[in-house]
Amino acid sequence: MPFAQIYMIEGRTEEQKKAVIEKVTQALVEAVGAPQQNVRVWIHDVPKENWGIAGVSAKDLGR
Repeated sequence: MPFAQIYMIEGRTEEQKKAVIEKVTQALVEAVGAPQQNVRVWIHDVPKENWGIAGVSAKDLGR
């Protein structure tokens, strides 16, 4: 059972998350031949203050 974990800075819409789930699922089906019903995708919404870029939080960078 393929299991994909996606880490993203918070703020994506529900529609964007649905698109990520659909496209990652399809990529795993095509790449490894897994049945679609066996693919799992977990999106981690990370708070901006918990995501660092070059020593600065994404929140402080205005992301």
